[in-house]
Amino acid sequence: MKLKHKKILLTFSVLAGLYFFLFLLSLFIIPKGGPYSYALYDKNKTLLAAQVAGDEQWRFEKTKVPKKFEKCIIQFEDKRFYSHLGIDLISISRAAVYNFKSKRIVSGGSTLTMQTIRLLEKNPKRTYLQKIKEAFLSVLLEIRYSKKTILELYSANAPFGGNVVGLEAASWRYFYRPSESLTWAESATLAVLPNQPSLVYPGVNSAILLEKRNDLLYKLFQKKIIDLETYELSLQEVLPSKPYDLPQFSYHYLEYLKSKHKKQTQFYTTLDASLQKNTVRIIENWSNTFSHKGIENACAIIIDTKTQDVLAYCANTSMGRRNKKNGAVDLIQAKRSSGSLLKPFLFAAMLDSGKLMYEQLVIDVPTRIGNYKPDNNVPKYEGAVKANEALSRSLNIPAVRELREYGINSFLDILHKAGFTTFTRTSDEYGLPLILGGGEIKLFEAVKAYANMMNQAQKLPSKNFPCSTGASYLTLMALSEGTRPEEEASWKNYANSKCIAWKTGTSSGNRDAWAIGTTAEYTVGVWIGNADGEGRADLKSAQTSAPVLFDLFSILPNTSWPYLPVLDLKVQKTCSHSGYPAGPYCDELSEVYTPVNSHFQKICPYCNTFTLTFDSKYQVSVEDLQKDEAGIYKDTLPLIKNYFALPPNIEYWYKKVNINYKTLPPYIDCHNSTSKDELSIVFPEEGANLIIPIEIDGSSGSMVMQCATHSVNSVLYWDLDGEYIGSTESVHELKVNPKIGKHVLTVTDSFGNRKKRFFEVVKSAD
Repeated sequence: MKLKHKKILLTFSVLAGLYFFLFLLSLFIIPKGGPYSYALYDKNKTLLAAQVAGDEQWRFEKTKVPKKFEKCIIQFEDKRFYSHLGIDLISISRAAVYNFKSKRIVSGGSTLTMQTIRLLEKNPKRTYLQKIKEAFLSVLLEIRYSKKTILELYSANAPFGGNVVGLEAASWRYFYRPSESLTWAESATLAVLPNQPSLVYPGVNSAILLEKRNDLLYKLFQKKIIDLETYELSLQEVLPSKPYDLPQFSYHYLEYLKSKHKKQTQFYTTLDASLQKNTVRIIENWSNTFSHKGIENACAIIIDTKTQDVLAYCANTSMGRRNKKNGAVDLIQAKRSSGSLLKPFLFAAMLDSGKLMYEQLVIDVPTRIGNYKPDNNVPKYEGAVKANEALSRSLNIPAVRELREYGINSFLDILHKAGFTTFTRTSDEYGLPLILGGGEIKLFEAVKAYANMMNQAQKLPSKNFPCSTGASYLTLMALSEGTRPEEEASWKNYANSKCIAWKTGTSSGNRDAWAIGTTAEYTVGVWIGNADGEGRADLKSAQTSAPVLFDLFSILPNTSWPYLPVLDLKVQKTCSHSGYPAGPYCDELSEVYTPVNSHFQKICPYCNTFTLTFDSKYQVSVEDLQKDEAGIYKDTLPLIKNYFALPPNIEYWYKKVNINYKTLPPYIDCHNSTSKDELSIVFPEEGANLIIPIEIDGSSGSMVMQCATHSVNSVLYWDLDGEYIGSTESVHELKVNPKIGKHVLTVTDSFGNRKKRFFEVVKSAD
């Protein structure tokens, strides 16, 4: 190798080694900026919420510098920024001459790189030694970073007056929009501010600020960076005056993200700014109305059903104003009693298991299971209701009976797989009240679980949702057929109505009012109540959360409904009366969809064959029809007929609301009637502990005992503790006034059937 080549190689090696050494050195001695403010942006990088940094300054992390501001700041501060290596010898020489003539530091000749170093060092005292240090660190900064990054660091740390630091913070404080949206005049205004931020900033010394801005605009025009029209129009723009407050449209979501990402200060989210602001507006308006009834808090969340991206997140209302006590509480993440929101998951699970058909009659009568006595939200019973209607109307007694049949442990497993993390106790601790709000949930998780059910119904990714596509689709269909709030009652009359699967829930004691609705595109969740758990008589979902839910859906784009998943459903012949799989005695049949892999566990139990007289007026035995009153045998045969007949205790309530229901004819001969199902005690229930109310006049109260029987001609004889107390015909209700203590009721009908019921009167109500 020639000597010349060796020298070149040696020089290159030395320079490369020096560069590498300086780069490593820069990693350790270049100061870091910050601390930075927390900032939350929507999907289009619109600022929705922010908090001051730890030093009480508005200072956002570095971001891309807009072209307009870049041109302005370079023209104003450092024209040769892209040509020097951190030190501008021409500027330094000129500054030295000025300072020598003035016998003091008049000009520092600092480049933008040197100014960036000074800003990162928190503006130390300006001395010759400090200038030398800044020059050295500037070279290191140029070695370590690109010009673009250095400009971003400067823009993020430059002072803009008061506690406003950085371009992005200044853009929002003075113009209330992101820096990339600034005009030439606005960019020029911010470019001249860091030069003297303590002396000149919006609202102070406006004349000086205006002169500086206009001088810079003229330079931009001279350099042909802007044209004449832009220059003249820019001169007409007024200066900002009082700084704006930074946006606070999503305080709680920012706090939530901070808790999840401890080291992060900037959050670019999937929120939609317009949707977020409208959600806040709607929730605030409704909450203000509810506050007149002592209901102080509300929250709502909207997510994209398919992706589960959060589009709007309003976790509380009136923070810092009407609701100073607990407005900071994030109620979307708070654990609250679930009310009836879990019923759809039980319905879907039972469809899959074959324990339930879509239109199967489920029992709705006064019920006691051990010491637990559930009741409907309105103390009214229908005897039996179609399962899909019981779900859409949120009847409690059918749901409790379904949970007992399905099993609490099995249902808890369904809930865990559906994404609920709050069910941490045992099945014995929850018991049957679990389905009515005996457990706590988070709105955040509940909304995602409903969205997963919708995704499962569409055969989209649903995070291992535990119910099948067919069961999910049928459940959502049942939820879409519910009765809407009063102002939405005629929704089906409008062709442009949105088909929404929705469910409400009100917790015990009227402490929580829930509403969740889902479509193929959006899932919306609402909670109304008091954060401290105080209940209110007016806190009912039908009057609070449901109207808010539909109000939120009104601001969403048009939605769609999933197609029928024909490959995941099968057609099953069912009894038109009972909704069970059809049995041999079911005359009227229907066809309904059911999950393709479900296996039915029993056929219709209510349709049977009965022996009747030829005129169908009476039930008879064969012996009854073989002889007449004179004892002469007839040569006719009995009429055999299939009949839909409910048990007496169910029929008692069912026929009150189903006027087309036909009861079985009575028996023609009491001596031949020994059916054990002919008599049922409706009230009191077995093992009931009763409180007898005191009458208005102060006298001892009474209770009304009730019985049901198929035979309209039957006479019932009532006995209480071995003492005959009366008889009834047609309507079998008897008013009694039992004493405190244990009692035995015995009822006997005119056919000889007998029933007993044990109960206890605990006390008389005061």
